[in-house]
Amino acid sequence: MSGKVSLPTCSSCNKPIMPDEKAVKFYCFNCGQVLIWRCERCRKFSREYKCINCAFIGP
Repeated sequence: MSGKVSLPTCSSCNKPIMPDEKAVKFYCFNCGQVLIWRCERCRKFSREYKCINCAFIGP
């Protein structure tokens, strides 16, 4: 066992999302195939994200 934890990354800024952060996760609204993660900061500033499966762009 390596002891490393794999953190999810924000779909907008690609920074790791810490366990205590007020982030959200949801499946792409268009294709429903990709899990989108949004960090607290990107949500606050309505930064765009792009689905890697269908290229849907959301706020």
